[in-house]
Amino acid sequence: MSIEQPRVNISEPRYDQNTYGGRARHFFITTNPLNLLATNQQLEHAKSIVVRYRNGERINGLTENDLWRAKHLYDSAFHPVTNEKMVLFGRMSSQVPMNMSITGCMLAFHKTTPAIIFWQWMNQSYNSVVNYSNKAGSNVSDRQLAMSYVLGTSGAVGTALWIKSLVKNLGPMVARFVPFAAVAAANCINIPCMRSRELMEGIALMDQDRNDLDLTSKTAARKAIGMVVVSRILIATPVMVIPPLVMNQLDKKALMKRAPWLNAPIQVMLVGFILAFATPLCCALFPQKSSMDVSSLEAEVRKKLEALPNPPKTVYFNKGL
Repeated sequence: MSIEQPRVNISEPRYDQNTYGGRARHFFITTNPLNLLATNQQLEHAKSIVVRYRNGERINGLTENDLWRAKHLYDSAFHPVTNEKMVLFGRMSSQVPMNMSITGCMLAFHKTTPAIIFWQWMNQSYNSVVNYSNKAGSNVSDRQLAMSYVLGTSGAVGTALWIKSLVKNLGPMVARFVPFAAVAAANCINIPCMRSRELMEGIALMDQDRNDLDLTSKTAARKAIGMVVVSRILIATPVMVIPPLVMNQLDKKALMKRAPWLNAPIQVMLVGFILAFATPLCCALFPQKSSMDVSSLEAEVRKKLEALPNPPKTVYFNKGL
């Protein structure tokens, strides 16, 4: 049946974001690689439905499920602030296929210095494309993105080579975990760098109804960035820990000794399977609209909030991805 009153609020996700299950369902849709197969015609059609519906137009024959399908497809390809179509490899739906290829090869080719440098560089280059495509309007400058790319790549390569030199006498099993340490270090460097303006100026605060309070908080910014760093590292943990354990056992089998070329494709497929679940499940750990008690904010911000006619006890902010 067609949508009647009341109208659907498509400014919010379809599923309850106050529950982990609702957030997980949302990110399973957001990171669905099948969205990459949508043609330009399908994307433009989805955009037309979303824009017309937001403008209050009645669309004959449009069901609620049709509306949400269009909204999810629209969100998968168009920037939420600028409404511009993002490059294919910069979309969230590219995360699983791209990371399975890069991470799988990063794990498979971890023994030589040139391979370590190349695949860590590839990983950070892809991250920079995603960060650039999803930057929030003017909040993140091109200079910040470039700096995060350079520092993240340097940190990842430097960490990988340093740890490789430390564990070279500890056996092949330990050496397999070098890429994980490098990726974790890079996340701790490039995310704070990319969002350095928020650390210096603060992140925008909202009330429960998403109304802008016209205030920013550095304390909230540190919490938001910390949550993003944790979720990124947790995404990488099963992806970069489980395959080395599996491959360490498979390498002892006769098949792998006879066909060592199977190492890379097996790791890529294994990483892809794990990523399909780890990416949405770890992205959902923290609410996108996160909260913080006013009592935990810095004194000057707390004082301004307490001076409001109806001072809130809790403030909200967009933690980012």
